[in-house]
Amino acid sequence: MKKKNINEKELKALVSLLDDNDEEVSEHVESKIRSMGNAVIPYLEVQWENVFNPIIQRKLEDIIHSLQFLFLQQRLIAWKDSNEQDLLEGIWLVATYLYPDLEFEKIRGELEQIYYEAWLEYKTDASPFEKVKILNSVLFDKLKFMPNSRNFHAPGNSMINTVLETRKGNPLTLCVIYQMVAQKLKMPVYGVNLPNLFILTYKTKDQQFYINAFNRGIIFTREDITNYISHLNLTPMDLFFEPCTNKDIIRRLLRNLMAAFDNVGDHYKSEEVKILLKSITEGNEIEY
Repeated sequence: MKKKNINEKELKALVSLLDDNDEEVSEHVESKIRSMGNAVIPYLEVQWENVFNPIIQRKLEDIIHSLQFLFLQQRLIAWKDSNEQDLLEGIWLVATYLYPDLEFEKIRGELEQIYYEAWLEYKTDASPFEKVKILNSVLFDKLKFMPNSRNFHAPGNSMINTVLETRKGNPLTLCVIYQMVAQKLKMPVYGVNLPNLFILTYKTKDQQFYINAFNRGIIFTREDITNYISHLNLTPMDLFFEPCTNKDIIRRLLRNLMAAFDNVGDHYKSEEVKILLKSITEGNEIEY
């Protein structure tokens, strides 16, 4: 969305007309303000602080949110269409749905600190199982990351900033943190899109095993996954055993967030997240 020069005097005059008794006038004013694009948000926030008319304040809140939402949708589409589809950027973008002022550098800095803690203990010449054991010790013993079992369906479990702050998350967010730290340590660890449970795989040309970050990084085998799929009465598919893409992860993150909002009765937010999900989903992609 292109930035436009904002005439603050004109904007103030427009804001004052938001509660005009003539509905046609107020709707035209809203449309005019929205047409100014994302760049107008800081000015609207100032106006919100300086007006004491609850009708105008509510309309300003609606306009600000709709502009932020449209901007987020555009950034997610741009992320989907990019060559990198950087995982950290993707999970940060999702978090800006609830925290529009959340800074990317803040999240990156916190993950860098976690990586540093792991790097201090890491041994490049250790076996794959030993490397996983070391990372498990740092994340789950030293840094106290754990499953948020008590509030499993809370929307905050899908917000990377909340998970980093509380050290509690759902299977996906704990796996994402684990994956990003592991990959920065040059470990071949990737996400796996299992039904009802997101896990990780350590995969090289000659070796593959699986990691459950929601259960303190416990290691298990392909046979364990086969048994799990059998218990769900599903037909085994390659995607249940092999690494998924970063786009798969972000799509699953959005589906988790939709379900979380539905669980707490916030169906409006759930529908908005559904729009975000559709914007980065192709018609033939499988949902798990």
